[in-house]
Formats: sequence, structure tokens, C-alpha cells
Amino acid sequence: MTMITGAEIVIRCLQEEKVEYVFGYPGGSVLYLYDELFKQDKVKHILVRHEQAAVHAADAYSRSTRRIGVAMVTSGPGATNAVTGIATAYMDSIPLVVISGQVPTTYIGQDAFQECDTVGITRPCVKHNFLVKDVSDLAMTLRKAFYIAGTGRPGPVVVDVPKDVTAAKCKFDYPAEIRLRSYNPVIKGHSGQIKKAVQLLAGARRPVIFSGGGVILSNAADRLTRLAQWLDFPVTSTLMGLGGYPGTDRRFLGMPGMHGTVEANMAMQHCDVLLAIGARFDDRVISNPEDFAAVARKIIHVDIDPSSISKRVRVDVPIVGNVPDVLEEMIRLLEAGHERKDISAWWAEIEGWRARQCLKYTMRDDAIMPQYVIEKLWEITRGEAIVTSDVGQHQMWAAQYYKFDQPRRWLNSGGLGTMGVGLPYAIGAAFAHPDKQVVCVTGDGSIQMCIQELSTAKQFGLPIKIVNLNNRYLGMVRQWQEMFYSRRYSQTYMDSIPDFVKLAEAYGHVGIRVDRPGEVEAALKKAFVEHKDELVFLDIHTAREANVFPMVAAGKGLSEMMLANENL
Repeated sequence: MTMITGAEIVIRCLQEEKVEYVFGYPGGSVLYLYDELFKQDKVKHILVRHEQAAVHAADAYSRSTRRIGVAMVTSGPGATNAVTGIATAYMDSIPLVVISGQVPTTYIGQDAFQECDTVGITRPCVKHNFLVKDVSDLAMTLRKAFYIAGTGRPGPVVVDVPKDVTAAKCKFDYPAEIRLRSYNPVIKGHSGQIKKAVQLLAGARRPVIFSGGGVILSNAADRLTRLAQWLDFPVTSTLMGLGGYPGTDRRFLGMPGMHGTVEANMAMQHCDVLLAIGARFDDRVISNPEDFAAVARKIIHVDIDPSSISKRVRVDVPIVGNVPDVLEEMIRLLEAGHERKDISAWWAEIEGWRARQCLKYTMRDDAIMPQYVIEKLWEITRGEAIVTSDVGQHQMWAAQYYKFDQPRRWLNSGGLGTMGVGLPYAIGAAFAHPDKQVVCVTGDGSIQMCIQELSTAKQFGLPIKIVNLNNRYLGMVRQWQEMFYSRRYSQTYMDSIPDFVKLAEAYGHVGIRVDRPGEVEAALKKAFVEHKDELVFLDIHTAREANVFPMVAAGKGLSEMMLANENL
């Protein structure tokens, strides 16, 4: 075999993995890699304007497809800029491979120009990371990286490659299969535990299915839907799991937790059997574990990661395994040996909670209600858009009022809560799905954190629609300050907000300002019809002190919700 450079090996590995896009930013330590990218056309490079955005875009590419996203950054500040994106992907279990440049091996530890300990810095927020010091290890390491990132509970893997390794030569040998003695994720669920779970489900009088992001990541939405509809069970979904079950189906109760619906929270709190699938019982869902545990119920927890089971809530039937395989076995056992239980009394109770209409809001003539904007967005896109969001009030309103019927249509930072992800997420999704509408729902605070990516969108002609719910505040922080800090709005008012219309136009895009409720629908239609092939920045000035309801305050129980006009 011909001897080739480490840089050629990296590109050949990407080709072997059928990588379509690499999102990145060049620098001194990765110049050999970029030179090899230039020489070929199978792997396309997308030049972003900041390394954080490179990882976010690769993350969104992965979230919206079933593939592993890839980012490439240089050493030092390139790698440290990427950390926020890596941590974001880690918290939400998104499979990524991040290739970072490093100073030459002989310079490591010498405080060389643009040197940092990338492996040490990223260790707490990766599934695994590697420092490759020998070119002969490079192909095998990259093969391991893709395997680790995409199997078991997915996550980001960092491969740190010194510059001299990319220049050195060796023979290229990319293994067709990989086996790691210390890494063997469990796929098949324990049959005895599955039978126990099925018995509990078959006998439940007040059941609830609690689904999470694991349903989407494992491509199990179809099986979840079959199971819930066969049993006629109510379904709740975490923020990350939206779209795993059709949001327009009557069985869907909405999100539970801090900004969940009354029906979802009350059903979670008062059920007798809870089937948790690919969800973590995190603090934003159950709030106070002691209050949640005060109600007697049987909990079945299905997850591929054993460390997630009984971490915050003690479960009765733990099932470690691949979610679609476990659900398939559950469905088979139920259909073969059980009849549907009559749970009409439970449904009647749920409908009573639903009748509270906890998401109802009051329209105003003098100000645009942000909830109304999301409802109109859903109508105009027919619920078929890929929606990305930043983090804050707008994120919660999008989750509450845009009904997701399909998986991988809702892209947001759930675990880390990273402001600034919305636009780079939209960019990654637009490359993954050039035939689909991509909408970024954002706020005047979040959008400015990665607004330079308007330049990336212009360079590549991406027809993203940006819906900026502009309330001239850091809205979610202001809401907490209003409720819990006696309206002391410390550092949450944006004193010098740019003219977003002019800013969008400066980048070569279309900008539209919307000030009155009667202008919302027309502006959205103009963006999606008249300018369907262009990026449109809709700067929608909304009611300044609108709040997200329902809300469960930190430390309170799920049944202690604050509503817009009442408390439960």
C-alpha cells in the first residue's frame, strides 16, 4: 500500500464514514488537513464564522438526521471556542466527532503558541477523547471515535491531532469492524424485566407514558406511537422528546415539568404506573424528587444507559436496552397475551385537567403576544418546518405552541441551555434538509450570541427564516426577577439593541419589522412565500413583560403550578 500523510488519512477516514459535511474554521495546526480537504470534493467543508457555531451546526446536522456530525477546529482558542458546543451536545447525547488540531508533539507541554490541553479541558464534557501521537494510530482512532460516538448512549468524541502527525506518513488501513474490550453497550433488554413491565402496564388503572429524547435518538418514534395507541395510554414528553409522539394526537398531554401543562403534570403526579422511555427525570421535569416520590406509583424505566436509571428517582422495573428493541418486545407481548384495559375513568380525570386550558392567553390590541406568533407560525408552515430555537422564553413558547408530529423537527439545547445555538442549528439543519423549511425561533438576547453566522448563511445561500421575539429583555431571567426578586431587573434590560432589520440587510438578507398584532400573519406569509428562497429576519416586537405559564417554581412539586391567572 502507498504511504500517505496523516492529513490524507483523516480525509480518507471521513470518506470511509461517508461524511457529507464538515463544519469548521481553519488555523495553523490544521493547515495540512485543510490542504487535503481542498484536493478532494467528496467531503464538503462549511466555513462558519466562529468555532462554537461549527460544533453547533454539526450538532444540528446530527439531530435532524440519523448521522454523526463532524466539526474541525484548530488548536488553542479554536478548541476552547468549541467547548461550549461540545458540552451542549454531551448534555443532550448527540453523536459528534470533533477533530481538533494540536501543536506538534515535541511542543506539547512547552507553552507553545496556541497550545492548550484539549484532552484535559474537554474530558468532563465528552463521551470519550483521544490525543493521537503516532500517525500509525490515526485511522484506528478515528474508526473508534465514530463507533463510540454513535453507539450505546450517543455523545461527542474529540480527536486531538498534533500538526506533525498530520504531516507524517504511513500506510492507510481503515478497519471494517471495530470491537473494544472495555466498551460493549447493552442492546437487548432483559426479557424477564420486560415481562414484568408488560404485566404492570396491562394492569394499570392510571397509566402514563413519559417519553424523552432517547426515543428520537434511537429512532423509536414509530414504536412509541404503536404502543401508546394500542394501549390508549396518555403520553407526555420532555422538551427533548417533542415529536417522538404526534403532538396533535388526543393522547398527547404536552410537556411535564417547570413549564409543562396542567394535564401532563397532574397525570405524572397521580398515575399508578409510569413508563419512562429514554428520559432522565431531570430537575426541570420532576422538580422536587421528594414530592414526586410522595405519591405511590410503579415506575418502569427503559434506557440504554444504566447510569441514568434510578439516578434521581427510584424505579421498580429497570430495563437497560435499546429503546426500539425493548418497545418492539413489549408490543409483541401485549398483542399476544393481553386485552386493553378500560381506563375511561382516568381519561375523564385527565380531560378535567385539560379543560383548565392552561395555555390559554389573552390577546391584546396594543401589543403582539408571543404565543400568537408561534401559533401563526405553526399554521403557516402546516406544522412541517424544522424549528430550531435558542434558550429562553421563546424556546418554551415554541415548545408549548408549535405542535410537532414528527421526530427530528425540533432542535434546541435542552440539557445545557445554551444561548446562541438557534442560528447555527438552523444552518446545520438547512444543509441536512435543503428541501425543507427551516425556522429559527429566537430572542433579542440569544440571537446576538452567534449573529455573525448570518454571514455563513449568506455565503451558502441558506433560505432560513428567523423569527425574533423581541421584547427588549433577557426575558426568562427577567421573569424570574419579577417573580422571585421583587422586580429588581438587574442587567436584564438590553439598553442598546441593534436595528435587526438593518443588520440583516447589511449581511445581504431580507429584514422585516413587525410592531402590531394585525401585521404578524401577513409578515410570516411574506417571508415564506414572497421570499421563500432568501433568508428573512422577522424582528417581531412582542409584549414586553409577557411570561411563560404554567410554571413550577424551583423546589416545588408538580402539582404546585402557577398559571397565568390562577394558582393550582
